[in-house]
Amino acid sequence: MGPTPHTVIIGAGQAGLTTSYWLTQFGVEHQLLERRDTLGGAFQDRWDGFYMNTPNLSLDLPGMPFDDSDRDAFISRDAAVNLFRRYAELVAAPVHTGVDVTRLSASPEGGFLIDSSQGSLRARNVVLATGAYQVPKVPAPAAKLPAGVTQLHTHDYRNPEQLPDGAVLIVGTGQSGGQVAEELHDAGRDVHLAISIVPEAPRRYRGQDLIYWMLETGKHGPDYGVNALTREALPSPALRFAPNPLLSGTDGGHSIHLRELGRRGIHLHGHLESVDDGVITFSDDLPDRLAAVESAFGQRSRKAIDAYIAAAGIDAPEQAAAEADDWPPAEPARVSIAEAGITSVLWASGYKLDFGFVDLPLVDEWGYPKHARGVTEIPGLFVVGLPWLTRHYSSIVGGVGLDAEYVAGRVAGG
Repeated sequence: MGPTPHTVIIGAGQAGLTTSYWLTQFGVEHQLLERRDTLGGAFQDRWDGFYMNTPNLSLDLPGMPFDDSDRDAFISRDAAVNLFRRYAELVAAPVHTGVDVTRLSASPEGGFLIDSSQGSLRARNVVLATGAYQVPKVPAPAAKLPAGVTQLHTHDYRNPEQLPDGAVLIVGTGQSGGQVAEELHDAGRDVHLAISIVPEAPRRYRGQDLIYWMLETGKHGPDYGVNALTREALPSPALRFAPNPLLSGTDGGHSIHLRELGRRGIHLHGHLESVDDGVITFSDDLPDRLAAVESAFGQRSRKAIDAYIAAAGIDAPEQAAAEADDWPPAEPARVSIAEAGITSVLWASGYKLDFGFVDLPLVDEWGYPKHARGVTEIPGLFVVGLPWLTRHYSSIVGGVGLDAEYVAGRVAGG
């Protein structure tokens, strides 16, 4: 891996590559260590039919602005992987692939000692850019499912043909759960969907894609006194882990409305509470759960966006109110796996952070790094690319570069 570098970036996804770009601009010698054998970050872990749910307008990378002619289009998984490979080549990122970092500790000689699958090295500074999607979460009831039921986390799901014939239960309605439910239903599968509290949201809002307004409000809102999408405004540290709105980038991009999925024939259920003797028990609060999902966007994000538009004097058309939808799902709270013909369960239950390889007092009681704008409490140790690092957009392509610029500047000035 070469001589002892000034700075090592652990992870060569979007956060690591943008940090590398800025370190190069500041004249800081550095290396990137990537555990995967190929570049493309976590997008390589998505299913075959995956499309980014952030539009092209949000794909500007430092030093490589995206072609604005298709600003409202969405790119596929493979196109996203190729985008970051081109970016790494363009910025001449000094990446070493196939290097799995197993331990980061303080070096007795100063700086940090990095142990990896390819040996050890020292560095004066380390930037953790390991991403927001580190370890798939699988709920405890998974252990109680009958042995004959195929189980996959959406991290390992690739296409409908991967699953045996029969009905599929998807647990979770974040962006992955919603999109995979549509894909499987369109492929002719009988789909059951256990609903989590992830807010629905309009794909288009006041004349723009919703992500446009989320980025603009996060970036420029504080200039007008609108701080709702900044980290400091979060009511609880737990909200740093809150899921993004339920949106899809497939078929040109669209909103996902759970009641509409139900009308199309997908079986809607409450939260999966337990599995016992081949019977799944769901919470019996489905009407309240759907109402909460449908109202959440208006309670926080929409208010912030509207406040920013008004404060900045932006000419944006008013959004027509969504039509009331009181379609009542009527699925039972208890479902026999055998009688429903469920042969597969997909856990769309998200990911958790994992900094267990860091042998330093880095994280708080939530497992999240203790930091100020990406500068941790440990001198020389930095972090980029996490949700709500500074603002709502901190973990997505259109926002990570701004945090990376600040962190790189602090590295250069240290």
